[in-house]
Amino acid sequence: METGLRVLSPYGKGGDRLREQALWTRARLGRDGPPLDLLTARFDRHVYAPHAHDEFTIGVCVGGSEIIDYRGGRIRPGPGSIVVLAPGEMHTGAPAASEGYAYRALYADTSLLTDGARSTAVPYFRDPLLDDPELSAALRRAHTELAACPDPLEAESRIPWLLTALARRHSTARAADDTVPGADHLARTVRDRLADELTAPPSLASLATELGLSRYQLLRAFRTTMGIPPYAWLAQHRVTRARALLESGLRPAEVAGLVGFADQAHLTRWFRRVLGVTPAAYRNSVQDTGR
Repeated sequence: METGLRVLSPYGKGGDRLREQALWTRARLGRDGPPLDLLTARFDRHVYAPHAHDEFTIGVCVGGSEIIDYRGGRIRPGPGSIVVLAPGEMHTGAPAASEGYAYRALYADTSLLTDGARSTAVPYFRDPLLDDPELSAALRRAHTELAACPDPLEAESRIPWLLTALARRHSTARAADDTVPGADHLARTVRDRLADELTAPPSLASLATELGLSRYQLLRAFRTTMGIPPYAWLAQHRVTRARALLESGLRPAEVAGLVGFADQAHLTRWFRRVLGVTPAAYRNSVQDTGR
């Protein structure tokens, strides 16, 4: 896990307390895969100088309102808005009102938006300000959960899928053929590899190369067959393995690493999602029953 923290000065002129902060988190797209930077920010007064990024900037406004100068015009994101800024394009950012603004952003290589497209050309977004509530909520949820626990397989399962959807819905990118011959067999091959290597799963990119697929095709085949993405299947398989270890008397902190979770908090998050209770509560209940 790679994380970094940059907190801006919490005080303005005259000692006014501000809520200005920016937290950078670095995830990886698969084991030994390329980095993905995530920014969680809240600004009351901070004004960005004109600047550009090498990657696509994908942002979701989660509170307040912002003014961004971009391509000779001015855009005004509000809560729920998606902002897409192209690589190399100069832009600024500033609060539009006294209450400031809050947003989540990720910085994505072009390939993450073209994996499910017919061409690898840079997609063009005619309108940088997008109204897509479903996708906005999904991006925000993925950003929040990956910033809290930047699991490589989870990042690789969720981010390329969402950014492909973003490009297909709102850019010039033309969708590739989604048909994946032998999807059932391919999905089960991936499932078995993940189960065999649950503590250090291979990247989806490497598995896709072995199977002669793009990563998007692998994700589509797996989702179509299993009904959930690879990281979610593996998390549930880990929970099943964790149950047996907890029943044997091991503590949650010991079990987490043995089944491939980053830490006890990661185990607890998934254990509650799957079984509705914490690992500690489950361990206590099965031990009490066995007495």
